[in-house]
Amino acid sequence: MDVKKTTTSTGFKLSVMTLAIMNVTAVVSLRGLPAEAVYGLSSAFYYLFAAIVFLIPTAMVAAELAAMFSDKQGGVFRWVGEAYGARTGFLAIWLQWIESTIWYPTVLTFGAVSIAFIGMNDAHDATLASNKVFTLCMVLAIYWIATFIALKGLGWVGKISKWGGMIGTIIPAGLLILLGIIYISTGGHNHMDMSQGFFPDLSKFDNLVLASSIFLFYAGMEMMGIHVMDVKNPSRNYPKAIIIGSLVTVCIFVLGTFSLGFIIPAKDISLTQSLLVGFDNYFHYLHMSWAGPIIAIALMFGVLAGVLTWVAGPSKGIFAVGKAGYLPPFFQKTNKNGVQKNILLIQGCVVTLLALLFVVMPSVQSFYQILSQLTVLLYLIMYMLMFSAAIVLRYKMKNTPRPFRLGKKNGLMWFLGCLGFCGALLAFILSFVPPSQIATGSNTVWFSVLIIGCVVVVGAPFVIYALRKPSWKDPQAAADFAPFHWETQPKVAAPAAAPAQSQPSANNNQSTK
Repeated sequence: MDVKKTTTSTGFKLSVMTLAIMNVTAVVSLRGLPAEAVYGLSSAFYYLFAAIVFLIPTAMVAAELAAMFSDKQGGVFRWVGEAYGARTGFLAIWLQWIESTIWYPTVLTFGAVSIAFIGMNDAHDATLASNKVFTLCMVLAIYWIATFIALKGLGWVGKISKWGGMIGTIIPAGLLILLGIIYISTGGHNHMDMSQGFFPDLSKFDNLVLASSIFLFYAGMEMMGIHVMDVKNPSRNYPKAIIIGSLVTVCIFVLGTFSLGFIIPAKDISLTQSLLVGFDNYFHYLHMSWAGPIIAIALMFGVLAGVLTWVAGPSKGIFAVGKAGYLPPFFQKTNKNGVQKNILLIQGCVVTLLALLFVVMPSVQSFYQILSQLTVLLYLIMYMLMFSAAIVLRYKMKNTPRPFRLGKKNGLMWFLGCLGFCGALLAFILSFVPPSQIATGSNTVWFSVLIIGCVVVVGAPFVIYALRKPSWKDPQAAADFAPFHWETQPKVAAPAAAPAQSQPSANNNQSTK
């Protein structure tokens, strides 16, 4: 994300609980709960495992990086670029942007299903939700509405995102958990297979594949690192807020997943429909069928708010980097509201093209799963770059002030950085294996889309970087974009490193600047 300055200059400080709630709001999404409900009790193991090896390391490492470069633009481009160079930094910010672009059809598929369940006839609603043409039309309609709102400016985005997050995520999450508690405590039949136990059968390799997508549940936590300096006594209170936020997030995910497992048998769980079906089943049990359409509208509003947040976020990050000379002038155009219009329009065209893949996938569910897996792969590459860069910078920029630092020496950074890197690498490898629980069609299509998708997406920024021209640089933006630390060092070392005279005494006459 575009990181310029923290709010320390305003004197305003966030409380520990406020930051913890912000973390929960930024990370929690209910659309992925059905994917983990398939695992029954062992889903709790996956949530806790991913939180320990990914969520907490991501938040803590990103906090040090964000505080370290709080006065410089670029976000993950800056963090990775300082360690590995501008080309690799551009890859990181590119992956953060393109990952969100590919992610839109999956979250919007959930939004389309929410619209389908606004009706009062459950059978008709389920049939409509499975209809490819209906889903395609709704996906495109919601996305382009979100894009046009984003073009109005951050004022509109902020208002809708704030209310949408509360109405479409936080309240439904609490309600789902409450319904599950009422259902079980009043003698409702528990459909969850309780024989599986907390620890999964790790001998079945393909059982881990759907669980690898859980890492994406926690994605985006690195963006909260920009608030590290907005807390009093950050070295003590920021970790406390992260731990509290992580525990609340895990509880929402675990209890929400259990609530779905209680009411829907594992064999009947659908990745796209089960959240709405679960709510409907609970409302039927409590003789409150009239509430089904209301929760469907709320969830749809939550999807719109979530998409708006991401449409305005990563695209703004790569826009700021592009104006510094890394993207052609076409992508630097803004409208009268200062919004990156051409990037948003190109992004919309890519989303439209991806949505049209419905015609080649055997079902909406398989399309949903394969795009989700591709999204995971791309985002995990960015995370591996971030974790390794944080360790490298402990040595390349060891004397740079770190207002928030993980440990007095390098041991804690090595531990959290390696833990996060290895966790991301494990999920990356598992994401290539087709899940046994879902019909994804031909394995050839599955592997082709994932492998070719990764190669094309990862290769694109290297091609763009190689083709860049001096004319791409916006003079004003470039002036605001601080140089990397390694760009300033050669000015000091160059005269001594490359002497022009053959006589040793000539070097003594060289002056350094």
